[in-house]
Amino acid sequence: MSATRALAAAGGHDDHEPEGDEPWRDLMEHARRAARRLVDAGEVEVLQQGRVVDPSTAMGPIRIRRLRKGLPTPE
Repeated sequence: MSATRALAAAGGHDDHEPEGDEPWRDLMEHARRAARRLVDAGEVEVLQQGRVVDPSTAMGPIRIRRLRKGLPTPE
């Protein structure tokens, strides 16, 4: 499933976070690379503790939030 489809499938929420003890950990670097590409394309932003962060330097858990076109980015 693509990152943008996962966001769309998150039940109307604008971000997505894996739950439970799933085998997603092995795919985390792939997901981070995809997030960086989507940030570069202006489609999402990456957050930690509710603040937008640079996905290239973020360490630890991240959240990926889809940007709504035409709306200002929340600070």
